[in-house]
Amino acid sequence: MAIKEFMSPVPGIFYTQPSPDEPVYKQVGDVVSEGDSLCLVEVMKSFHTIVSDTSGTFKGYLVENEDEVSPGQVLLEIEISE
Repeated sequence: MAIKEFMSPVPGIFYTQPSPDEPVYKQVGDVVSEGDSLCLVEVMKSFHTIVSDTSGTFKGYLVENEDEVSPGQVLLEIEISE
C-alpha cells in the first residue's frame, strides 16, 4: 500500500485537535475519508485546516501538538486504500 504525506502549507503552530477541550482529529488506525479534517496550522490567529483529499488509514502525526512547523514540513501520514 502507498503512503500519502500531508505537509504544512504555511509556517506556524501545529494542532492535532480543534480546541484544547476536544479530542484529537485522528488516532493511529482510524479510517480517513476524503474531506476529513486532520489537523490545524495557526499563523497569526488565522487557522488553516488540513483536509484529506484521499481515503485510507491514519498512520500517525509526525509532529507534536503545539510544535512550530515550516512550510513543506510533513505533518502526518495516511496509508492509502487501493
